[in-house]
This record gives sequence, C-alpha cells and structure tokens, in this order.
Amino acid sequence: MKAVHDGDTLLQGRYRLLERIGRGGMGEVWRAEDEALGREVAVKCLKQLSPTMDPSAGRVLQERFRREARVAAALPHRGITVVHDFGEYEGVLFLVMELLEGRDLRRLLEDNGGEPLPVADVTDIAAQITDALAYTHARGIVHRDLKPANVVRLTDGAVKICDFGIARLGHDIGFTSRLTGTGVAMGTPHYMSPEQIGADEEIDHRSDLYSLGCVLYELATGAPPFDYDDAWAVLVGHRDTPPVPPREHRPDLPAGLDRLILDLLAKEPAHRPQSASDVSARLAPLRGAAAPDPDPAARPDLPPWARRAGLQPGPPGLRVAEGRPQASAAEALRTYEDVAAARAGRLGPDHPDTLAALQEAAYTLGRLGRHTEAHAAYATVLAARERRQGVDHPDTLHCRHNLAVTLGRLGRTADAHTLAAEVGASRARVLGPDHPDTLTTFGETAHLLDLLGRWSEARLEYDRIAATRARALGPEHPETLAARYELGACLGRMGMYAEACALYTDLAEIRARVSGPDHPETLRARHGLGLNLGRLGRWQDALAEARAVADARERVLGADHRDTLVSRREAAVALGWLGQWDEALVLHGQVAAAREGVLGAGHPDTQASRADEAQCLERLGRPARPPAGAAAGQPG
Repeated sequence: MKAVHDGDTLLQGRYRLLERIGRGGMGEVWRAEDEALGREVAVKCLKQLSPTMDPSAGRVLQERFRREARVAAALPHRGITVVHDFGEYEGVLFLVMELLEGRDLRRLLEDNGGEPLPVADVTDIAAQITDALAYTHARGIVHRDLKPANVVRLTDGAVKICDFGIARLGHDIGFTSRLTGTGVAMGTPHYMSPEQIGADEEIDHRSDLYSLGCVLYELATGAPPFDYDDAWAVLVGHRDTPPVPPREHRPDLPAGLDRLILDLLAKEPAHRPQSASDVSARLAPLRGAAAPDPDPAARPDLPPWARRAGLQPGPPGLRVAEGRPQASAAEALRTYEDVAAARAGRLGPDHPDTLAALQEAAYTLGRLGRHTEAHAAYATVLAARERRQGVDHPDTLHCRHNLAVTLGRLGRTADAHTLAAEVGASRARVLGPDHPDTLTTFGETAHLLDLLGRWSEARLEYDRIAATRARALGPEHPETLAARYELGACLGRMGMYAEACALYTDLAEIRARVSGPDHPETLRARHGLGLNLGRLGRWQDALAEARAVADARERVLGADHRDTLVSRREAAVALGWLGQWDEALVLHGQVAAAREGVLGAGHPDTQASRADEAQCLERLGRPARPPAGAAAGQPG
C-alpha cells in the first residue's frame, strides 16, 4: 500500500478508508466504511517494513499482527474489541474491527488534566476490565501488555480491552516466546510484571493481574506506581521496590481499594489474588460504596492555582499542601509552556532559549506520564535544533537522547535502541567516549538491550560502560562500582550465577575497603552475592551470607528497616531449603511480626511473611491456613 488517501483506497473492493484516526509503532488505524454492509468500521493497517529492518524482526511483526486477529476473533465478549475481518492489500496486512467511539484510558487521564479519576469511575472501569480478563484467562489466553493505551472507555461508559498482538495462548508458549524475542517489545515498562522482566516462560494469567494493578494505581493517583524517568529504574522498581500505598498520594481513596491495588502489585504471583474472579469479588462491595469525588473547582477555599493542581485544603491558618506528587510537575509544565510562549514572541520560535523552555516542557510531560505528547514535543524541538544548531550540537544530541528514552516509554523498544545507539556514537565522536553524557547514553542503550532480551549484547555494553568509567574515573569510583553492580544483575538475569558471585565478591571487597564493611552499598553487593549463592544451590553459604548481611543491616539501618527484613527472610528461605523448618519458622515469624508492626497486617510483604510461616507449619505437620490472597514463597 504505497500511498493511502482519504476516500481513494478501497481494500478488497469493500472497505473504503475515510480518515486516519490513529498511528502507532506497528501501523495506522483508519475510520472506514464497510460498503458491503453499509456500516463504519476501524481498519488497522500494519506499516510497511523498512528495507533496513532485520527481516526476522519484520516477520515477527507480521506474526504478531496475524496473532492479534486470531486471538481477538476467538474472544466474543462485550469487554473485548470485536474483529470482523483480516486480509492483505498490495502486500500490507490489515485488520477490520468494530469502530470504538470513546477514549483510551491514557487519553482519558490526559483529558482530565493528568488528575486521577473519581473513585466511582476507577471501580467501574476496574470491574469491567476484570470481567473481560476472567473470560480471556478461562480460555488460556494471557494479554501480556495491559496498559491504559490498550483499554478504551466508550461514550456510553462500556470498557473494552484491545491489542492482543503479544497475547499468549496457554498451549503454545514456545511460539509466543519467538514472537517476543526478536527485537520486538513484549510489554511496556510502567505496566510490566516482575516475572516479565525475568524468566519469560513462567508468565501466566497473574501477570495480567499485576498489570491491572498498575493501571488502577494510575487511574486512582494520576501516575503509575514507579514513575521514574529511567526505564531501567522503572523495571527495578517493579522487581525490587514496594509501591507507595495509593492512599499516601490520595487520602480519600477507600481503604479496600487501596488494599486491593497493593495486593495486585505483589512481587510474587503467589501473593496476588489468584484469579480475575477473586478480584471481581473484592470489587463488588467497593462499587456500591464508591461515591463521586468532589469537584475541586467547586472549592471556594482554594486559590485557583491549587484547584488546577488538584491540591487539598489544609486546616485553617495552614498553607495548602500537595494532595499528590504530580501537582508540582503539572504547575511546572504550565510555567515552562508560558515561558516558551513568551520567548517565542520575543526571541522567535527557533531561538535556543525558546527551545530550552520547550524541551523542559517535554521533559515534564514525560514526568507526568504523558509520553505521546512528550514524544511530539521532543520531535518538534529536535527539528528546530537541527535547523538552528546542527545535528551534532550537544543540545541537539541531548534532545535526541531524550527522544530515545521517550520511545522506550512508549513501548517502541527496538526504535528506542536504534536511536540511542546512534546518539551514543555521535556523543562519543563529538564529546568523547569518556564524557559523562556519552556514558549516560551508553547506559540507556544497555538497558534497552536488556528489555529486548538481547542479554549477551547487554552484558557486553554494561561491561564496556564499567571499563570506560574505570578508565575515566578510576576503578574504585562510586559510578564505576555502580556500573559493575548493574553488570552483576545482568549476569544473574542471564543465569550466569557463578560469574555473578565472582563479580559481587570482588565488588563487596572493594566497597568494604573504600567505604567500610557496614556501608549500605557494601551490604547491597553482599546481598547480591548471597542471592546468587542460593541460585547455585549453595544454601549453606547463602545462609551464612544472609545472616551476616542481616546482622550488619540491623546495626546500620535498624531491626525493622526493609532491607534488614529482606535479608532476614533470605536467611529463613535458606533454612527452608536446608530442611531446618523449626528455625525457619521462628525467623519467618519475626519478620512477619516486624512487617506487621511497620506496614500493617494487610500489606503484601506482611502477608507474604505470614504465608511463609504457614508453609513452615505445614512442613512441620501443623497445617495452617495462609492469609487470603497469599501463598508461600518457600521451596516445595
């Protein structure tokens, strides 16, 4: 399909394209008329493959497209977009679907000024998504890319899930792995489950439930649970960091909804609700209790800027405090846009000062999670910088770097990696291979390789970054050591546990010599060593390391600090693998009590520890019922 013009293209003598209504990484979506039946439909056309694209990656894109047609067509449910037809026209694949009149959840949030949705809307949308997921999961299908952009709310309030391009059928795991392993994104970082980051073959329907938790978190607070600027930091957050409870961002959120979202975001699949039906049962009473949020614009006691930013009134006589962390970013965006407009009027639209303000606005859009707008803004600034300053100017390269990061956030991982690699090469040529900006881009390239599953290349890139920093900054500089830690984490993800152990041993020795044996970074390296010792089956050594690190962390951080408790649990896990269940029970009980005191009885970490206790009791012949929605994380 070399050229497409409104009204000129007739696919298979039946579908006349009328208006392009969307464009994405895989192609375009058109409003069209089905002339055979006299109805309007949506036609999704796969973009033509670039001559420079890896042929295997192109075949994967085509297979994903065909797969979307097959999977969606096999799911006749009111909560799933209906597929009418599939075909090929002049070498281009196309998919004919029902035309949805509404907004996807990403645009719904944008239309709401980045503000969270009313509680009643959150619970209603959640219930409809959950109903559709229960239907797909019952048929052995896992969506694997559930995110706001893939959920549409129609004008009548109905909700539909779309884009099953990387869905997995329970009986053809190997085939789906090939679809997602050839340079094609297999999820979006802000909504990926911890298990998607690591071993792909272990993904099941509970991965969709984690992604649902991320979506609900964003609808309820205005931002995803790990809203960082760096994609790798987002993935590490999913894997290692407990999310901040939504009620800390939005105190009016019902406690039951707060708890459900946190349960969905449990790191271990066994600690989440075990089915979409379980989630539906917990949502039912919340839907009845949810009431619309008060309109902030109707609060006369707040100044206009506070009402726009979604802030909450404080007690009389006190300053207004932020109701959620996005408020300051929203205000910053308005400021940058005002400054850019003023500078454009005074200095011209292509003046470096104008472009600097526009670039700050683009960066802030990214902080707000409005990545499509950020991408468009960066593209506009980049074109102006190339005209005004040239393609190799440091400011131009800075903008291209940010554009690559934004592509990654949009799920266009392969495109992001290509651009980041180009920027890295340009920065090395212009600034030098050892310049901090060059190394920053090399780091972005490495984590994009990680996301693409190109583990060997990622390892080489991490190794190169560590070596470059060692040469430029010194082998014992904190940034050099931080790069080596990332290399160790990559080795662990590759299953190279012995190599990871050797690296963490060396890293811990250097950290101890440079910063002291009880420095948090020294203990972090030793913790990594202990984890990989366990993966090697060296449980006695892993136990000794976990105990030593836990004792040191207790001295430095306190007995109830999260890191201390994580190390105590690692020691208990090792005891379980060694068959020392009495001792494991005592230690799991201590961790559970500490977590309950700090986090509360309903926190996922507390429930995980109670579940660990339950399995110990079962091993000792004293069965105990685990907490609802939780299961043991001990070895079987």
